[in-house]
Amino acid sequence: MSYLLNPDLLKVMEDKPRSGVVSEPLRDPKPTKERVVCCIGDIHGYISKLLNLWSNLETLIDPSDFQNALIIFLGDYCDRGPDTKRVIDFLISLPSKYPNQTHVFLAGNHDFAFAAFVGTLPPPVDGSQFSDTWKEYEASEDREGWFRGEGYENMHLQGRRWAGSIKVKFNTVKNTDYQGSIYDAGPTFESYGVPHGSADLLKAIPDQHKKFLADLVWVHEEDDVCIETSDGIKHCKLIAVHAGLEKGKGVEEQLKYLKAKDTRIPKVEALSGRKTVRDIPEELTEYPTILVSGHHAKLHIEGLRLIIDEGGGLQNNPVAAIVLPSMRIVRDTDQFA
Repeated sequence: MSYLLNPDLLKVMEDKPRSGVVSEPLRDPKPTKERVVCCIGDIHGYISKLLNLWSNLETLIDPSDFQNALIIFLGDYCDRGPDTKRVIDFLISLPSKYPNQTHVFLAGNHDFAFAAFVGTLPPPVDGSQFSDTWKEYEASEDREGWFRGEGYENMHLQGRRWAGSIKVKFNTVKNTDYQGSIYDAGPTFESYGVPHGSADLLKAIPDQHKKFLADLVWVHEEDDVCIETSDGIKHCKLIAVHAGLEKGKGVEEQLKYLKAKDTRIPKVEALSGRKTVRDIPEELTEYPTILVSGHHAKLHIEGLRLIIDEGGGLQNNPVAAIVLPSMRIVRDTDQFA
């Protein structure tokens, strides 16, 4: 079964941001009994958006609740925006600045590809080679201009695509020019002071950043997360994964390979799929389970399926977060009186 959420707290679909909206913080005078959970959408290298969003969350949420909140970053920290290095510096600093918070950093498909290029993915569990991941998609190698520089011989498919030089220069889906590769990875290279596609990135990236990429989780679960509904506070399970879970495949089977970080797979659908992972699997309706993701370049809330990616990596779009249990959407562009 699923619960209908209060329409005043819930937006079914919102594709257009409201920039510069001035509103009252509506801070509760006392900490809530339910733990606050903040799910933060795709950042894509925009440090100013991230800092503004963080400040807005800190303004909105009761200080005690914020200091003890569970903060789930939904992935895609790199590419498109100019400040990937500074974004990761900020994320790495959070545990020491906010020691009572719990921070979860999910891997997005862009982060997976970044990690593949700099060599921080775990090796395939069956002893196979990363080069085995090329075969299924090799017909696209020429058009996407896969990386063929130093170290490519045993690089995961997505690392080669990430650092490649795509021949088509215009992305008709986003109506933007590609920035170096199909992943728009050029600004990430430049944030570390090297040109796009340069193997020197491996020397330029700090060890702390490599560890951050290596430690990213592919999925996160919580057994008890509260949400406000028209019937009052409801207790749910929560699964956070960058793109979603596939319908028609067993949830436990999917969770198993995501927790294991099974890098034998050329394209991890839960991190990079679109239509196949957009909806909530029917199996998760047997016990109320929130499925929260980013990735899809939209803000979409339907029942317990939460997609929080209003920015889509585009310069003029806001970065958004959802705060539980209130289900309130917070943007970097919000201005509080």
